[in-house]
Amino acid sequence: MTRIRSTALIFVLLALVIAACSGNNGNNGGNNGNNAGSTNESSSSGSEVSGEIKDGGSLIFGVGSDPLVLNPIYAGDRVSLTIDQALFAPLFQVNNGEKTFYLAESLTPSEDGLTYTLKLKEGLQWHDGQPLTADDVVFTFDTILDEKQNSLFRSNLILGGEPIKAVKVDDRTVDFKLPQVNPAFEATLVQLTPIPKHVFENEANIEQSEKNLYNVVGSGPFKFKEYKPGEYLTLERFDDYVLGKPHLDSITYRIAKDSNAALLALQNGELNVNYINPQDVPTIEANGNFEILPYSEGRLAYLLFNENSANGMLAKKEVRQAISYALNREEMIQTIYSSGEYADPAKSFVTPDGLFWTNDVTTYDNDVEKAKELLAAAGANNLNLKFIISSGNKAMEAASLYVQQKLKDVGITVEIQSLDASAFSQKFADASATDFDLAYSGYIMGYDPDAYRILYQSDADSNYSHYNNPKVDELFDQGASEPDPEKRGAIYRELQEIIAEDAVIYPVAYTKTIVAVDKRFGGIEEAVLKPVVIFEDPSKLYLK
Repeated sequence: MTRIRSTALIFVLLALVIAACSGNNGNNGGNNGNNAGSTNESSSSGSEVSGEIKDGGSLIFGVGSDPLVLNPIYAGDRVSLTIDQALFAPLFQVNNGEKTFYLAESLTPSEDGLTYTLKLKEGLQWHDGQPLTADDVVFTFDTILDEKQNSLFRSNLILGGEPIKAVKVDDRTVDFKLPQVNPAFEATLVQLTPIPKHVFENEANIEQSEKNLYNVVGSGPFKFKEYKPGEYLTLERFDDYVLGKPHLDSITYRIAKDSNAALLALQNGELNVNYINPQDVPTIEANGNFEILPYSEGRLAYLLFNENSANGMLAKKEVRQAISYALNREEMIQTIYSSGEYADPAKSFVTPDGLFWTNDVTTYDNDVEKAKELLAAAGANNLNLKFIISSGNKAMEAASLYVQQKLKDVGITVEIQSLDASAFSQKFADASATDFDLAYSGYIMGYDPDAYRILYQSDADSNYSHYNNPKVDELFDQGASEPDPEKRGAIYRELQEIIAEDAVIYPVAYTKTIVAVDKRFGGIEEAVLKPVVIFEDPSKLYLK
């Protein structure tokens, strides 16, 4: 059986899971004219261990939109993160509490917990042949901390108002100096993938650089080859990859925004890997050519309230509570995911894989009369709300229609606006957007709850609800620096209760992702199924 390992901190699924709350997560396939799994070797339908591993061949992923930015210090959408996983090697990863080192050779904390020493492996290279050194790690860290560069990771590198400092010791060694003890630092560092200093050091605005989409220079198992927007992006094997030459010659990400077309492409063998919806599982199983892999990503699917919307009503806690009272969590799960097999009821903003998670918090649902009472008290009569969705995303479509009907029962009119995946992601993440009220989204934040502060602290870059509660800000700061596990747990349990009571979001479900993988490909267990990006190390995949 294929093993599934959880990541230490795959943070930011904010914009990313924006289109990632369903079984297909908004990632669907297209067709660029290539043949799936093309190779000079004949394919085999036998078991993975029955044939010799052959180098060569191509793997074709289905994705539902163009990548927004192929730079790991900015990527937040699922498509960009998935491609970045093949383009850029991380320092290390954490699976089931154990580190797997990639670019790094070791990470050693000091006795006082205020310094972490990172040692890089020897002979590291970027895709263009330039050496990858401590200078690149320090440059990446400094770029994230530079407010002008607008990286969404910046807030995680500020502790008690002071920045963590990255100091070069020698070409292979970096010391990270913390202003205070931070139990979540390793979980933060695991998400910070180096970018090349020699490529970006003269860029005034790295986020907007064309080098983030064309001729991208990375360090991962596959390097940039070709990108045709709206059609496909192709990567080719990087022979000098730190963990050894990949088996496959190339990986192509085909772009198709229509989920039905993607499903057909999968059935026809034009795609080798694609997300699928729960309702499509029987169809793909009947095809017989794919392994169906459902796995938990530690993802929360939820209804978002934009407190910054033009009508001003969602800034009132009573209105958010009223909307929540009008809904029924179990009904939503049945409507969106067909059954409870792929989704468990959620009440907390933390996911079950996270430290200090509890579902024993205040919840509002299943009380229409209470909803009407709260709306009347808030002066929210004849309320009109705009619900934005990503076109072709079946989960969002089902959620919006359900919410539209349930809110009609309490006197609220809901207008559904369908946007393409890229436009949806951009609007959702736009801090100044006031022209929508509701959205169905999701996120994956990893095991340490400190990661969630980018979503719920008042001044955080990814506070898409525009929620503001000084007590919550204070508790997140306390939780980040509290070394005692018992006291730290109490802080995060209090946070879960406050955010639930304030009805900042309406948590719906802790969902499972379902991936269909062509049976002709092996190495799935070694590649490691990973939240958001599907495979932690695609270099291990091969054509049987």
